[in-house]
Amino acid sequence: MSLHPRAVSPSTTPVPARSIALAGASNFRDLGGYAGHGGRTLRWRRLFRADHLAALSPADLQVLRELGIARTADFRGESERSAFAYALPGVAQHHLTIEPTVVQRTQQLLKSGHQLTAQDAVGLMQDTYRGFVHDNAPRFAQLFELLLDSDAPLVFHCTAGKDRTGFAAALILLALGVPRAVVMQDYLLTNALYRRPAGVASAAPDDVLQVLWRVQEDFLEAALHGVEAEHGGIQPYLERVLGVNAAAQQRLAALYLEPRPAAA
Repeated sequence: MSLHPRAVSPSTTPVPARSIALAGASNFRDLGGYAGHGGRTLRWRRLFRADHLAALSPADLQVLRELGIARTADFRGESERSAFAYALPGVAQHHLTIEPTVVQRTQQLLKSGHQLTAQDAVGLMQDTYRGFVHDNAPRFAQLFELLLDSDAPLVFHCTAGKDRTGFAAALILLALGVPRAVVMQDYLLTNALYRRPAGVASAAPDDVLQVLWRVQEDFLEAALHGVEAEHGGIQPYLERVLGVNAAAQQRLAALYLEPRPAAA
């Protein structure tokens, strides 16, 4: 399965667009179509990842209605949510709060007079991702509870849809058996899709902002290495830390993977 946002199958039959074109969100995309356990593909139009949803236009809202979006899982911190609140008619909102510590740490370093470099920013991002693994595990466990509750179309997001959302997407895809290399490629799609907001003031140098507003392979690898080093791999992490045991994983596959084709 190609990762191109508008891939077509070898038979030239169009498949659903991975990237959903919206005026008020640039990083809204479908996780469908990836090959998971036993070669079964993820169902289209069930799981979406996105940047924040507070700037959607009336036309965007109509697109979400047509997609059947019934639930959102919002990883933004309290101040982020207050500054850019949204309400989607008929859509249940679930707050899975993860505060954006990298922003705070960057500001503290700048205020202290530290000359922040791009390498400093990479280290800050890696630390943030390592924190997802242990400090924020309860929030990701809540996400899996939502996923297991029903297969009603759900979009999970943060502000840019790249870090908190990116780690959540990786966990979901890995739990469904998507190969790690494909998970990484999906993660890196943010760099092709996300539009950095205009007019955001910052005292950080531009090369630092280039790190903070994008994703890098070594960010997600920092988290996945933490999963392996601290917990022995994704499987024990899912079971022991996130509470997604074998039965839950089977239900997850039943909800979000296409059924095996009938024998001829």
